[in-house]
Amino acid sequence: MGKVLASDYPANKMMRLLVPLLAGFLSMAVQMATQAAAQDWATVTTPSPGPTQSIGFYTAGCLQGAVALPLEGPGYEAIRISRNRYWGQPVIVDFITTLAEKIRAAGQPHLYIGDIGQPRGGPAPSGHASHQVGLDADIWFERQPGARRAPTDRENPRLRSLVRGDDSGIDDTVFSQQHVTLLRTAAEMPHLDRMFVNKWIKERLCHTTTGNRAWLRKLVPWYGHDEHFHIRLYCPPGNPQCQPQASYPDDDGCGEALDAWFRKAPITPPPPGAPPPKPYRPKLPAACQTVLQAR
Repeated sequence: MGKVLASDYPANKMMRLLVPLLAGFLSMAVQMATQAAAQDWATVTTPSPGPTQSIGFYTAGCLQGAVALPLEGPGYEAIRISRNRYWGQPVIVDFITTLAEKIRAAGQPHLYIGDIGQPRGGPAPSGHASHQVGLDADIWFERQPGARRAPTDRENPRLRSLVRGDDSGIDDTVFSQQHVTLLRTAAEMPHLDRMFVNKWIKERLCHTTTGNRAWLRKLVPWYGHDEHFHIRLYCPPGNPQCQPQASYPDDDGCGEALDAWFRKAPITPPPPGAPPPKPYRPKLPAACQTVLQAR
């Protein structure tokens, strides 16, 4: 039997064979490029030169001239240091260090500070959609009274949730008045746009806060945020390429805006063996490519 040549196949049959193959290669190439692009921002270990500038939006931007949060200071210590996500705008470094001083003065244990952003901002390969312009930071509810932990022990500290495991309400074996003081102190500080907290935390505070309730407005419910809260600052003056987030109502947020969160369907985890989700890859401002490639 002679060798079968490609020319022996009808053209339409060849196309049926080639199109799925080409489509598979194209899909794989796009996925690999997407993951590589997400890794670009994570693999640059130093900030770009130039004056500090937030460019773009909190979930689609970058940061020029980032500054590092000192890994420990009065009233706080950074955790998960190996992620190299302790870079941000000077205003957020000042916010964190000032908050930590206030909490220490109130007699509370030092704070655990989590992610701020990567050395040049941009999308991270894991963990966040935001934290891209140096104006977001995670502060954990957990405390470690006593001596500071060694840097190597800060990678996986105990980080308890304030919400019960079945998502039925606040865990009163963990939640305490010190958490209320922490949230209120942060909410009343200048430059804060909003803070993301779990819906159950917001509800508890709505039901128990007396007197001045204006600070409750700053606490915005969002998925998760039961082990930590997320601070987000306004775009600083002199940052013309920073895109502010839309405003929200001036009331305390304890009415319909909160009730709506209890009508949302819970997020269900993917089934075992499901492929991992694709990295979040927003379209960034053109100026971010210059920030990424700067030497």
